[in-house]
Amino acid sequence: MPASSEPASATGVYRAPMIGGADRALEHGVCGMSASDERSLRRVDRFEHVPDGAFVWTRTDDGAFFLGRLSGPLREDHGSGAVAADLTYVRDCRWTADPVPEHEVPAATLRTFARGGRNFQQTHDPDVGRQSAAIWRARGPDSAWTDVGTEMNPNR
Repeated sequence: MPASSEPASATGVYRAPMIGGADRALEHGVCGMSASDERSLRRVDRFEHVPDGAFVWTRTDDGAFFLGRLSGPLREDHGSGAVAADLTYVRDCRWTADPVPEHEVPAATLRTFARGGRNFQQTHDPDVGRQSAAIWRARGPDSAWTDVGTEMNPNR
């Protein structure tokens, strides 16, 4: 898996609601969406071009928050489970093994979910990258994406 050498804040932090599909995404180690028209296909195109290593937050149907990091190319999954979960366009994603307690989730992330909506979108906040990186260091599934200073170290 190629690693980005950009600082975590340069790769961005995104909200991925995956309403009805977050549990499947966590189980299968993916992040994704579906598309049915030209507008949603443009969202898929933007999702495809998000850099590897970008942080992504999701929330399960029962309200649990998980932090992940995107990796690898976009692929299509038209299996019955993926279609039922609205996750037909996916990318690999490493997720925290356990939910992140709500009091630890960055305030900007909480605000993006409070607004509602189904769109994958970047969170524009000056602190959310640093905060997400700290949570990843503390809760990430392994040290493969651990940030060292502002540089990512995939070989640690």
